[in-house]
Amino acid sequence: MSHKEFKRYTITAALPYANGPLHIGHLAGCYIPSDIYVRYLRSQGRDVAFICGSDEHGVAITIKAKKEGVTPQEIVDRYDAMMKQSFSEFGISFDHYSRTSSTIHHETASEFFRTLYDRGEFIEQITEQYYDEEAHQFLADRYIEGTCPKCGYEAAYGDQCEKCGTSLNPTDLINPRSKLSGNTPVLKETKHWFLDLGKYTHFLKKWILEDHQHDWKNNVLGQCRSWLEAGEGLQARSMTRDMDWGVPVPVEGAEGKALYVWFDAPIGYISSTKEWAAEKGIDWEPYWKDKDTKLVHFIGKDNIVFHCIIFPAILKTHGEYILPENVPANEFLNLEGDKISTSRNWAVWLHDYLKEFPDKQDVLRYVLTANAPETKDNDFTWKDFQSRNNSELVAVLGNFINRAVVLTDKFFEGKVPAADIFSEYDQEILEGVKEYPAKIAASIEKYRFREALSFVMDFARMGNKYLADTEPWKVIKNDEKRTATILNIALNIGANLAIVAEPFLPFTSLKLKDMLNLPSLKWKDAGKLSLLTSGSNIGKVALLFEKIEDETVEQQINKLLESKKQNEMDTVKVPAMKEIISFEDFTKLDMRVVKILEAEKLKKSKKLLKLTVDTGMGKRTVLSGVAEHFTPEELIGKEVTMLLNLAPRTMMGIDSEGMILMAEDRDGSLRLLQPDKSTHPGASIS
Repeated sequence: MSHKEFKRYTITAALPYANGPLHIGHLAGCYIPSDIYVRYLRSQGRDVAFICGSDEHGVAITIKAKKEGVTPQEIVDRYDAMMKQSFSEFGISFDHYSRTSSTIHHETASEFFRTLYDRGEFIEQITEQYYDEEAHQFLADRYIEGTCPKCGYEAAYGDQCEKCGTSLNPTDLINPRSKLSGNTPVLKETKHWFLDLGKYTHFLKKWILEDHQHDWKNNVLGQCRSWLEAGEGLQARSMTRDMDWGVPVPVEGAEGKALYVWFDAPIGYISSTKEWAAEKGIDWEPYWKDKDTKLVHFIGKDNIVFHCIIFPAILKTHGEYILPENVPANEFLNLEGDKISTSRNWAVWLHDYLKEFPDKQDVLRYVLTANAPETKDNDFTWKDFQSRNNSELVAVLGNFINRAVVLTDKFFEGKVPAADIFSEYDQEILEGVKEYPAKIAASIEKYRFREALSFVMDFARMGNKYLADTEPWKVIKNDEKRTATILNIALNIGANLAIVAEPFLPFTSLKLKDMLNLPSLKWKDAGKLSLLTSGSNIGKVALLFEKIEDETVEQQINKLLESKKQNEMDTVKVPAMKEIISFEDFTKLDMRVVKILEAEKLKKSKKLLKLTVDTGMGKRTVLSGVAEHFTPEELIGKEVTMLLNLAPRTMMGIDSEGMILMAEDRDGSLRLLQPDKSTHPGASIS
């Protein structure tokens, strides 16, 4: 474990696929944790490059493009713009956000491949790969679905099972099927370039399991160990794919082939850094090649193998680049007890949240940090979101600051009062003020952001308790000097909170700094009760947080339930068409509009209603199986469609003289087939 001081920091957050909008699972996985860490480093005065960008070469992008009938470029342009805007509005403070379709990225990824190729690091192999005979196309990993051999999940991809996380090869799948045609693919020979990961086993074992066994997270070490110590060991892995979308393989005889997305995507961090440095007019190389640079990758657990084994192997082979000091990966975040799924629209989308909860970015940042899946999968619920906002942000942090500034405004005309003699209790508070910034910093340095945030809130609780214990609203009646000391201490606690809360709650911190008229303060300034100048004016009093009402939360829950219901309906298969009939057969059907005159339940049947209808040629009795969908009162007076010349059928001892026609919806409910305007009984349908 390294304790050395670094000259600079290169911090990366996983490149999001540009095939859909961002959701809370993405935020909790790596974007909020990385932003907290970077904001803290900046407050420490460190030299930081915070790097990200859109991953625009994933197979998921080409699949979406085919589905929508547009080009992959149109897909990536749409979602790159959407993600950039969402990140910016949410306060993720990237120094640079690039995209892997950029020229500089294509050049950088090609240079990497060519360097390794020229050194003979790749194994050129002709292998059998799945091919869709109907689509006339080789199938990249994500174009194939099948049953996972490890857990039995029936929709596993050709490279990974999203349910159990197992990394796969397409040929591992049971009952594979093409996502292009739905057909079973065939194996066909094709040439690709493989990186022999097995030759890096010794290096990776030492680097990960020995050098970093004490400072890397257990979930990361555990997954790496399972790969490195597996019975068959690390296998050669293809670094190219048969695709026409991506970075073309830069060697002869590789026409129609692109670099494997997990070869080119992590190199996107380097090409993005190059762009950033060029814009700033500085040298990019120290951020990736200097041993005095600390490289940290923030990712989700599904990317551990790529960032801890494949990318380091590529960097090591190239030889000029530093390796990551840490790869803090979070587990998955579920939603209301169910796995987040973009295909099922079971997600809280960031762009929707920003529209529906304007100025509440920090509430979501707080909840996702306080409930972060740092060591195990966790669950986001809207009730917990409401509870944490109301009982923690509003009742603790917001309440403390509000009382401190309101009382200062009331008793001292909005000026910071001068402190007098500190009591023994005041001295205890001073010790707490000194301790909290260091405790918070220590947790952040260890990537324990939940713990660090809990210390921030404990700091606010200490301030809240101090005001409740000292009761300045009572003391003012007899002792103005003592009241001045109490409020001076309270306001200075608020100033400290503005500093230490900034990595977690940047918008709130800015509000608080404005409210207290704070100068530009850094982390080193925290821990003192002398941050505010006596006699200086505080700003306009404003609430930091607002209560979230039950109605607001119910709307969000109902929105999810509607989404689930719609998804269930969309997955219901429409019954197959019956056999073809002749026109002559159709003309035998006598369908007419009839009017329901009477309707009553049958005592011995849950499904049947007895209807009396006017056919225009007299009355008829019809038994209809609609009792579970309509009440008798709902049907009386309705004009409906009836098959008139159906042979009578006896049910429950009653002759049913025809059939009322209905449409069955996907959710199993029945719909009446009615004319769009009122018409006369007996009107013929043709």
